[in-house]
Order: sequence, then structure tokens, then C-alpha cells
Amino acid sequence: MLTIKECLEQILTQTLVEISGVSDAKGLVIYASRPEFGDYQANGVMAVARQLRQNPRELATKVVSALKTDGLIERAEVAGPGFINLFLNTQMLATKAADCLAAPETLILPANRPQTIVVDYSSPNLAKEMHVGHLRGTIIGDSIVRILEALGHCVIRQNHVGDWGTQFGMLIAHMNSLSADEGQNENAVASNLSDLEGFYRAAKQRFDAEPAFADEARAYVVKLQQGDPECLAAWQRFIDESLRHCEEVYELLSVSLRRSDLRAESFYNNDLPEIVKELSNKELLTESDGAQCVFLEEFTGKDGSPLPVIIQKSDGGYLYASTDLAAIRYRSDKLGADRVLYVVDARQSLHFQQVFAVARAAGFVRQDCQLEHIAYGTMMGEDGKPFKTRSGDTVKLRELLDESVTRALNLVTEKNPQLADNEKQLISRTVGIAAVKYSDLSKNRTSDYIFDWSSMLSFEGNTAPYLLYAYARIQSVLRRLQEESVVPGRTIDLLVPEERTLAIKILQFAELVRQLGEDCYPNQLCLYLYELSGLFMKFYESCPIMKAGADVRASRLALAQLTAETLKKGLNLLGIEPLQRM
Repeated sequence: MLTIKECLEQILTQTLVEISGVSDAKGLVIYASRPEFGDYQANGVMAVARQLRQNPRELATKVVSALKTDGLIERAEVAGPGFINLFLNTQMLATKAADCLAAPETLILPANRPQTIVVDYSSPNLAKEMHVGHLRGTIIGDSIVRILEALGHCVIRQNHVGDWGTQFGMLIAHMNSLSADEGQNENAVASNLSDLEGFYRAAKQRFDAEPAFADEARAYVVKLQQGDPECLAAWQRFIDESLRHCEEVYELLSVSLRRSDLRAESFYNNDLPEIVKELSNKELLTESDGAQCVFLEEFTGKDGSPLPVIIQKSDGGYLYASTDLAAIRYRSDKLGADRVLYVVDARQSLHFQQVFAVARAAGFVRQDCQLEHIAYGTMMGEDGKPFKTRSGDTVKLRELLDESVTRALNLVTEKNPQLADNEKQLISRTVGIAAVKYSDLSKNRTSDYIFDWSSMLSFEGNTAPYLLYAYARIQSVLRRLQEESVVPGRTIDLLVPEERTLAIKILQFAELVRQLGEDCYPNQLCLYLYELSGLFMKFYESCPIMKAGADVRASRLALAQLTAETLKKGLNLLGIEPLQRM
């Protein structure tokens, strides 16, 4: 099924091809920048006219004369040097809006070609608690998978956690020494493990300061890699404790990752020697300072020297590139992915460019499988540096979320002191978590941004509290009128410009979600919801509901209900559940 914009593109493209004879001509339909320019605008004539050396305005006039509107276009006008302004049929808009009201699921149209899409996101390092650096990858990735699933794609979540390496030898050594020091007191060890961050910090300090302890830790790494049962049992204990911390945060954030989505580094461990062997057989490996590397001519340093992709270190150890290559092959061959999206920090861009190129060169990925790095920037403090505590420590994500909920509770108590405590708790938890998520998601994911409590929890501007309040306000209107036996109608009449503008914006939701499925920029959804809320407020102020006649009142109430449905669906795609009351 096509969206309105896709239908317009199809109509304009077909007509332009017929009139010009240029087989690859495109209609290039975009949103009109101002109401007087129509609802949409087609800009494709300009390029075709240049190619044919014709007057673009004359060509545009011929296209407009030949347009077959199919009841979609009310009128088309040539503007400027050859743009075509498109005005939609108002009755068609009203009918489509009523159809969406009757079946809200049609606000989002399924993708024309559903795919199997693997999304690699969150990916915390186990053995530590999640910190603010994990927020963006977790919630951006989760919003993307929600959008892709809403479009009907088969989405496979992959939480590629770091669960292997030197740090686990260090932790095992520290845990064993604690057990010995405390006479195998299991409760004491468990108590220490409950503060995973503190436990890791203590182990790291010993690793850096005590050579004998460091040697013992490295010995445990070797035992772990060799499959020593006691080391594996200790390692599993750290994994379970780490995942417990992660899952608490996921639940708080309403993130849809589950234990079954886990594909840790260790999952690919047995495949790494085979990766090295295949790269060698394909003559892609070169030894450099004892390490096995791949050099590809498209990657060079500033001085022109080739940049290596290190596959295996001189001591036989493997690196992230080795595991990522194994994961690419697994996702392409075993999972049958059409697209693989890596929601990872922008600072890893070169790494993924190189790994993707090596995977292509080695034949580890099918030619029809897309590999995409969904890069994101850094959350910064007011000083313009990565967000940290005043003491310089990395902020735990759980503590940041708890702080936001507390601030939201203070705000709710100040605004509505008469609310019952349980209602205050529900609202503050929803608003506090939504504020953190929305503040992040509303920024262009490729940009760094400054973390700011005041703007995040503001009820003005493009914020979660503003949108949650807008939704709750519509629900309040619907409840109040239903108490007076006034219910939304089944048809929608667009009698004044504010009604028509709001209906068009609602119907453009399907177009936006389709676009999000391609480019994965959730901030565009945030901007859409903010603009939709603003248009609803203009409609509400300009189009009285209670004072209108019965038919008009029912229609306007129906449009209000459809706006609420759209807001709810949009917020759900961001991982936010709106409130009925605030």
C-alpha cells in the first residue's frame, strides 16, 4: 500500500516520463514549505528541462495539463521557474482520516517489501554496571527496532555484550582472594558483588598496583579460555550479576531487549580460528610485527601509509574486528539478514568501515545484505566534555534515571499537590524516564548534545512533559464530553483550514514512519509529534467543540481522538507510554 506522498510521486513521475520521454525522470515530490504553495510540491521538472534544454515552466505546464489526479489532487499549479504546487482533494483527506479513526492500525502502513533486519544495539560491557555512555545506543536502537517492527519487518535484536577478556581474569582473581580472606563466606562475597561497579574498581586498582595479582589474573584468563570448569563457573556468576543490573535498567527504560537477544562475544569464540584460516586461504592476511592483519588499499593514514585491520595479535589473542567478522558471517548466513544495523558510537566509524570492507572482500556477507553503521554522538556535560559526576567518575545510568524520577516527583508535587501519592508516583516515574529518553531521542543522533535538566523537564517546547501533557489534555476533553454523552463521530468533515491542516499532518505520519525505517533518525519523529501537538492546540483554540452543532461537534471530537491515537503510536515508537491524566 502506498502513502499519499508515494502516490503523488508515482503520478508525477509517470506523467513527467510520458510528457518528456525521459525514462528515468523523477517527480521529486516534497512537502510544501508554505500553505500558499499547496500541500506538496513537485520539483522534478527542473532537472528534466535542463537535460532536454527546454523551458522548465513550459514543460511544467504540459505536465500539469496531463495529470491524472485519481481523486487525490484537487488542483495543481505551476509556480516560479517550473515548480508544481499540489493541492490535495479535501474530501479524500476527510475519508482517509475517518478510515484511520475506524482502524487506528492503518496510521502506519506496512513496508512494501518486508525484510529480515538484524539490529545490534545496547552492547554493554559485562562486569560493570551500565553508565550514561550506554544510554544513547540502548534507546536509539530500541526506537529503531520498534519502528521497523511497526513497518512489518522481521526484526532480530542482538545484544553484542562484551563478556570475554582480561577483565574477567582480574575479577575472578579478586573474587577468589575475597573468598579466601573471608573464610569462604558466601554472603560476604555476594554482598561485594551487589555493588558491581565498586567490585570492578577494587579489582582494577589491585591489577594496576600489585604485579603478583596481575600475573594471577592473566593466568585465570588462560584457564578461562581453556575451559577450566571453576573459572567458567566464576565467569558465569559475573555474567549473571551483570545481566541482572542491565535488565533492571532495561525494565526501567521500557527497552524491549530480552535475555534471549543476547549474543555475547563469547558466542563467537570458537569461530575465530576459522575466521583467521579463511582470511589466510583467501590471501588477505599479512603478518605485521607478529600480528595477523588485513590491509585494504582504500584505508590509509594521513601520511599515506596503509591502515591495518588487526585480526590476531602476536600472542595469539583476538580483537574486536575478529569477533565482528564472525558476527557478520553469522548474521548474514545463519540469520538470513537483508540488513544489519549497528547502533554504535560514532567514534567507531573507521572500525566499522574497515570491518565491513574486510567482510565483503572475504565473502563473509552475502552481496544482497546491507551493513549499516547507525552512528550516534556523545552526551556532554555543561562543560562540553563527556557527562561525568563532579568527582570525575562515570555516571551510573540507574542513578541518572532515579535522579530524573525524583526531580519529576518534585515538579508534579509542586504543580498538583492535591494528587494522591500513588498517582504522583506513577506520573513522576513516567515523566522522569520519558524526559531522559525524549531529550536524547529528540537530538540528531549523529550530534553531541549538552545534558540539561531544566530543558529536559520543561512543560514548554519539544520535550516529553509537553507531549505527555498534550496527550493527557486530549484525553481529558474526551472524558469530559463523554460524561455528557457526547461521543466522537464516525465521519470527519474538514470545514475550516485548521481542521484540514491537522488531518494532513496526521495522514503524513505513515510517510514519516516509512522514512524512519530507511534512515533511522528518531529525532524526526520527535519533531513530528511536537508539530502535531502544536497544530492540535491551534485547532482546539480555533474550532470550538461544545459550542458547535451536533454534527460538527462529533466530527471535531473524532479528529481530536485521531490526534490522540497518532500521538500515542508515535510515543510508543519512542518507547514511551503516555498517561491518561497529568
